[in-house]
Amino acid sequence: MKGLVIAGTQSGVGKTSVTAGVIGALRARGLRVAPFKAGPDYLDPTFHSVAAGQACRNLDSWIMPRETIVRSFRRAGTRADVAIVEGVMGLFDGRSGEDEAGSTAQLAKFLDLPVVLVVDASAMARSAAAMVLGYARLDPEVKVAGVVLNRIAGERHYEAAKVAIERQSGVPVLGMLPRDEGLALPERHLGLISAMERDASAGLARLADAVGRQIDLDALLRLAADVAAPEPEDERPVASRVPIAIARDRAFAFYYEDGLDELRAQGAELIPFSPLGDQRLPAGARGVYLGGGYPEVFAAELAANQAMHGALRDHAANGLPIYAECGGHMYLGQSLTTADGAAHAMVGLTPVRSTISGTRLSLGYRSATALRDGPVARAGEILRGHEFHLSAAEPLPDETACWEFDQPQRADGFARGNLWSSYLHLHFGAAPQAAARFVQTCAGETR
Repeated sequence: MKGLVIAGTQSGVGKTSVTAGVIGALRARGLRVAPFKAGPDYLDPTFHSVAAGQACRNLDSWIMPRETIVRSFRRAGTRADVAIVEGVMGLFDGRSGEDEAGSTAQLAKFLDLPVVLVVDASAMARSAAAMVLGYARLDPEVKVAGVVLNRIAGERHYEAAKVAIERQSGVPVLGMLPRDEGLALPERHLGLISAMERDASAGLARLADAVGRQIDLDALLRLAADVAAPEPEDERPVASRVPIAIARDRAFAFYYEDGLDELRAQGAELIPFSPLGDQRLPAGARGVYLGGGYPEVFAAELAANQAMHGALRDHAANGLPIYAECGGHMYLGQSLTTADGAAHAMVGLTPVRSTISGTRLSLGYRSATALRDGPVARAGEILRGHEFHLSAAEPLPDETACWEFDQPQRADGFARGNLWSSYLHLHFGAAPQAAARFVQTCAGETR
C-alpha cells in the first residue's frame, strides 16, 4: 500500500474538498482507497467514506497513543492500494502553539508519510511561494512533497503561482482546482453538513471529475510512500455478545469507527436505533450509547417522539447503563432551546437544560478525571477526549458531575448510577479500558 497526507496551510483552504476529490478520482481509476482524517472531526469523514466506499477512520495524535495510530492505520489499509489522510486545521496547528501535539505534522511523522499541501491561492500568486517555502522549511522532519492550488481564477493565475512556487521552494505543484462554488461542500454551524444527512454523491462525483482533469494523479502517486504491512494480531475470544443499542440516524452520527471496533472487540453487539423514528429500543438491549450529532437541527422531531422518551426512561429505571456524549447529553435533558428561541421538551432523564448559544463555540481537547465510578471509568481515572458544541447547559451542582476537565478547569456532565451524560467525546479505540468497562457494565459484571 502507498500513503500520503493532504494538509492545508490553514483551516478553510478547501483541503476536505481536495481530499474527497482525490479519493474519488483514485477510486474511479479502479484503486482501493483507505480514507483517514486527522484529529477529532466527525463531519469530514462522512464525505471521505462515501467517496471511498469504505469507512473513514480518525487518527488523533493527542488522544491516541502513537502505537495505536500506527496499528489502526496499517490495519485499516490492509486491503487498500493507497491510503489518503486528510489533515486538521493548518499543517502545524495542534492543541496549542507551544508544540506539535495533535497536529497534522506530528501525525505525518508518526506515519512516516509525505505531505501534499493545499494552498488557497485566490488572492495571491507569487506570494504563495513564500508560504510554501516557509511550510517546507519549518520542520525538516516533515516532507512537504507537493502542492495543490485551490480557488484558481484561470490559466494565467495558475501559471504565475506555479512557476513562483517551484522556482523559489523546489516543491512541485501537482495541479489545481478552479474558483467554483459548484465544487464547494455545503456548510452550517460546526462545519460541513454531514453526508449522512443528504445525498452527497453528485457533489462528490463533480469533485472527483475536476480532480481527475486538473491534478496530476500519477505524480501524486509517485510521491506517496510505501506503507509496511501490519503485524498479525491475536483475536480476543469473546464468550458471548452483549447487546448495546447505539443511536444512529440523521440526529446522532458522531462516532469513531475504531472506537466502535474496540467496543465489538470487548464483546459488544452494537444494535443501531433511531431516536427520531423508532418507538422502542432494540429488544434485549443491555445498554445504550448516545453519541454526538445535531439534535438542535431535529429538536422538534426528537421532542415529538414521546414513545422513545418513555423507552429510555424505562431502560434507566431498570438500572441498565446509558452513556451519552454531547448531542446525546442534550437529548437526555429536560429541554433544548434552539437558535430561534423555541424550547423543545427532551427525554427528561437528567436536569440538563441546553440552549444553542449563537456563535460561541466550546472547542478543544480535554483531559478528564472521573469524579465517581461510572459505566466508562472508575473514580480518579483520567481519560482524554474533546469538546465541540455551540450549545450551553445551565450549571448543575458539582456533586452530580461525571468529569472534571483540566482546561478550563471545571466539572462537567451529570451522573446518577449507571447513567452518565456529558459534553465530553471519548475515543474508545484510544481507551480500550473504557470500552471494556462499558461492555462489562452493560453485562452486569462491574461493581
